[in-house]
Amino acid sequence: MDAKTDARILRIFVSSTDKFKNGLLYETLVFAAKRYGLSGATVLKGVMGFGSSNVIRSTRFWEITEKLPIVVEIVDEAEKIELFTKKILPWFDKINTGCLITSEKADIVLFKQGKKKGGFLRF
Repeated sequence: MDAKTDARILRIFVSSTDKFKNGLLYETLVFAAKRYGLSGATVLKGVMGFGSSNVIRSTRFWEITEKLPIVVEIVDEAEKIELFTKKILPWFDKINTGCLITSEKADIVLFKQGKKKGGFLRF
């Protein structure tokens, strides 16, 4: 991927406690992105937010479940993002919680691959 690549950003807004099958939804999305050969995925944990339920979640308010907003961001070539989106959309029909998925054009300024070291999780 370089500066001339037609790239897109896929953002998936979910909750830290949302499940898909036997795992956390955000983890399932990241592992799926890796399996499908996407350039990378980042999970951002929000400190405060609300969604379609209109309930404000925050790190300030004590909650047993620690339910907080999560954003999964994936940047890659537009075609790969579109194919991945089509693959995961049916998953969201199977969950009962609210979510939001957005996609927008991205201008790649720099894409530099690092050298591999002993990593955190290898699959």
